[in-house]
Amino acid sequence: QVQLVESGGGLVQPGGSLRLSCAASGITFSLYNMAWYRQGFGKQRELVASITRNGNTNYAGSVKGRLTISRDNIKNTVVLQMNSLEPEDTAVYYCKATHSVTLKPYWGQGTQVTVSL
Repeated sequence: QVQLVESGGGLVQPGGSLRLSCAASGITFSLYNMAWYRQGFGKQRELVASITRNGNTNYAGSVKGRLTISRDNIKNTVVLQMNSLEPEDTAVYYCKATHSVTLKPYWGQGTQVTVSL
């Protein structure tokens, strides 16, 4: 059974930091491209950052320089380090795994991030 379990969300003040983690099980993690998406209230889900199986990264323009995605193929985890957070970053953050050949996707359940005074 495939599981992607996100953790690390919470309430933080503007300018603060959070570290989101996604633990994967039930898949051969090194064969998957990983990504973080987010969905704000009343908004469409959007790609925040992605990292290929080879470690190549890509970021949405709104988060470049503030968020960093990384992966650990031994621990089967992907991490999103979020710095200089803004109220506009408030959303539910989802972890996604996509097989690099078949493109079969798996999603986590999401973790809430709220940036507010």
